[in-house]
Order: sequence, then structure tokens, then C-alpha cells
Amino acid sequence: MRTDENGLRIEPESLRNDPWQRTKRGPEIRIRRSTRIATGIPTGKRPGRLLLLTFTVATALTLAGCGPEVDRDDGTPGAGERRLEIWAHAGREDERRTLEAQIDRFQAERSEVRIDLTWIPEGSYNGQVQAAALAGRLPDLLEFDGPYLYSYAWQGHLRPLDDLLPEAIHADLLPSILAQGRYRDRLFGLGTFDSGLGLWANRAHLEAANARIPQGPDDAWSTEELSDLLERLAQDDPDGQVLDLKLNYTGEWFSYAFAPLLQSAGGDLVDREPEGVASGTLDGPKSVAAMTEVQSWIRQGRVDPNLDDAAFTRGRVPLAWGGHWNYPGYRAALGEDLLLLPLPRMGETMVTGQGSWQWGITRRARDPELAMDFLAFLLRPEEVLAMSAANGGVPATRSAVGQSEAYGPEGPLHLFARQLEEGYARPRPRTPAYPVISDAFDRAFQDIRHGTDPAEALSQAARRIDRELRENHHYPEIADEPGDEPGDTHKAKRDQHRSRAGGQVGVVSRDAPVGGQPLGEGFPTFGRREGSPPTRDGHAG
Repeated sequence: MRTDENGLRIEPESLRNDPWQRTKRGPEIRIRRSTRIATGIPTGKRPGRLLLLTFTVATALTLAGCGPEVDRDDGTPGAGERRLEIWAHAGREDERRTLEAQIDRFQAERSEVRIDLTWIPEGSYNGQVQAAALAGRLPDLLEFDGPYLYSYAWQGHLRPLDDLLPEAIHADLLPSILAQGRYRDRLFGLGTFDSGLGLWANRAHLEAANARIPQGPDDAWSTEELSDLLERLAQDDPDGQVLDLKLNYTGEWFSYAFAPLLQSAGGDLVDREPEGVASGTLDGPKSVAAMTEVQSWIRQGRVDPNLDDAAFTRGRVPLAWGGHWNYPGYRAALGEDLLLLPLPRMGETMVTGQGSWQWGITRRARDPELAMDFLAFLLRPEEVLAMSAANGGVPATRSAVGQSEAYGPEGPLHLFARQLEEGYARPRPRTPAYPVISDAFDRAFQDIRHGTDPAEALSQAARRIDRELRENHHYPEIADEPGDEPGDTHKAKRDQHRSRAGGQVGVVSRDAPVGGQPLGEGFPTFGRREGSPPTRDGHAG
């Protein structure tokens, strides 16, 4: 295995351009040259194996007591110095370089500020955060995959942002960003980009089939129209397979991509009322009807299994369920024939997915105002556009969308921004139980695609979700009491609650692993089925 001068693994070119493979094998990590490089936090799985790689923009930071001794300062701010410790996920190299450059620009404006940045591999991110939280070692500013916000907030690790966020920035944020960042009517997270979900199409094939081309989310095909179109397209297709549902993806993809169809039909993954459960909603007649429709496309032979992740780019299918990350490869393959369309609607209105990585300020932040100053800097239009250019995500603010060549009114991806702005996107269920909800639906989807009756598969998933919610008493809110240190009573009371519920202290969900693959966003970090060859045709984020 090749390594660089710092002993870090260098991935082959094929894997550096293939985020699906990086999710399975661990991301490529490069550390920009700094005066010192530090390592820390052994995983505990293999003695001495270090997964956390740290660099400091000014000098290096090593977590106290969590790794080998290295030459470093004592972490005490100098006279007049303000310190900010940041943890971020080690995603694409372009994203890492962009964030580093943004930190440099912020520090150039604020000479009194020193920022310590820690990169954590995506595959172990949540596990590292949970371990640090239990040890009382969270940073000031923390990046996390969207759906994890709700468990972090419930566990008391995050402070609300409502009193810190400038009104002008609040007014500029897309509604989807605010929706994802809210938990129990308080804002805990802010993202600088969002994701887009839609239906990619080959214009030439649609015109040949005399298909109606939707002009926007309010003009989406009904599932009946789509099913009829699939049959017409299949008549001129060698194997009759004309739709790519990304069945080669794994994990969070199925909740992210197909829950909107349930919601359009009037169903959902779970009843979103405070004491709501999944039974009667996930396995209700509307959700069952939506998944029965999907199963019919597969049973009738209209869906390409897409084992090589190239069904659309190689012309085997004219329609593909997908997102913003597909655009570069699809555009290169189809050129002017590439169309972006809304997902089909099962009811009166179509629904689309949303969500990505976001930032939160921890309860133990030494200088919350400085942390918000940095977030406000990241949300300047030019900085939002810089990150959007790096990962392909939808810009998080209206002002940045308006200036974006890709997502602006005349841009090829404007539909994604419009869906997020106009309320067609729906956040994933805002509950600490979401990892279990997502995994239960994923398993149900796999059973359904292989022929299990949708009502039976969804009912089994609903029972599992209900058990998680009830055993944890629907994750009751536990407020701090006057005089408590921030986070201390949250931790003690939540530990006590989980003990009564029979759960594991510090674990997001009793039924979900602490570590493992991030839930996805941002470009959603979905995996690829085992045995699938690496390809450069992946998402942009």
C-alpha cells in the first residue's frame, strides 16, 4: 500500500474519484503541511490503531490523554487570543481543501483568532463523537450528518442557536436548512449546503416515446403516468429495463430516496406527532400502496439492477432516480439530452428528499459567539458558493443560489433549489430513533424488491421501530435545572433514562451501532453493493 511522507495511505486514482468505494474502505486522508502533525483517539478495536488524524491551522492539537505524546503547546490561549476547536468529517479532498482555505480567510480577517481543525474519517465519525462526548472532550464546533442532530441534541451535547444566529442570515437560509436543523422547536444545526433528489431523463428517448415533459415540481408525473411511460419505453428497449432506482446503493439511500414517495401518497416512515409510532403509518394503506407500485416496476422487469453503476451513462436506461451528485457524470455522458425532472407524485403533490452535513455548537463551547461568527462567515454567499463548487451540493442560502451558475434561475440544477425553497422537500423524522427507522425501512425495501408482500415487510419494520420508541419512552425532553453546569445534568439524566429503558448509555439507539457508516447527506454517503466494480461515475459530494 502506498503512503505519503507522513505515513498516510494514498488511495489509487480510481478510488479517489469514487466516493462509494471510499465509504467502504475508509476515506483518503491528506493533511496539509503544518508545523506539527498529531494523532489520537485509539479505536479500542485493534490495540494501537489510530483513526483520528489531526492538524492545526496554526500548530497541532492532540486530545489530552487520547494518544501518544507529541510536541505541542499546552492549549492555553495567549493574551488576547481567542481559540476555536473544530471537528469536521474527512470527506472529498476538494471539500477539505475548501474548508482549510475558508479557515485561512477567516483568520486573516480576525488576527486574534486561532482555529484548531480536526479531520475524522466518515466511516467512524459518529462513533468518535460519541466516545468523545462520554469523555467530556467535544470541541467547540462540531460537524455532523443531518439525521444525527436529533440524538446529539437530545443527549444534551448541543446548545440552541436561536439566540446567536443573526436575523439577516436566518432570513437568507433556505427553508430546508432550517427544517433539518430544528429539534423540538429549537434550532441546533446549520448547514452550508443541502442535497437534491429528482429523476434524470434522456430527452431523446422521451421525445421518441411522445412523453409529456414536466416543467417543474407542480407539474410532476403521477405514478400512473410514469408506469405507462415505462411500458412505452420498454417496447423499444432490448431487455425492457428502462429505469434505474440505484439498487446498487446501500444504507441510507433507500430511506432518503423512497420515503418521499410514501409521503406523497399520504404515508410516512413514522407518525411525526410527539408520541407517534410507525404502526398505522409505515404499514398503513397509503405507504403500502406506494411500495407496491415500486415493487410492480421491479416485478415487471422495468428496473435495471445497475450492478456497474452505469445503467444511465451507458444508455441502457432512459430514466434514473438520483441526485445532485450524479450531474457531472450524467452531463458528460448525455450532453444536451440530459433532463432533470421532479420525482413522480403518488398523491396530489410530489415530495422530495433533503438533508446533508451541518454544523452545531456544543454545550461545552468556550466561546459560542466566536463559533457563530465563524458559521456566519461560512454562510457568506461567496463562501457558500465555494463549498458548493467543491462538493456539488445545493447552496444553503437564497443569496448564494441567486448567484450560482448551476442552481440559479437559469441553471441546469435549478429544480433542486426550487424544490427546497418552495416546500416540496421534507426532512427525515426528527427523532433520536432515526438510525433504527432508516435501517428498518432499508431492510423492508430489500425484502420488497425480492418479492415479499409490501404489507408484511412494512409491518415488520413498523413493529421494530415502535419497540425502539416505546422502550425509550419516545425520548422525553429532559431540561436543565437552574444552576446546573451545561451538559452535566443532561448526561446524568439521559444515562438514568436509558438505564430505566434498558438501553445502552451513550448509544444513539439501542438497536443501532455507535460507529458505522454516516447516515448520509450531503451528498449522501451511500454505499455500493459488494462486488460492484469501482467507477468514476459517482456523486459530486
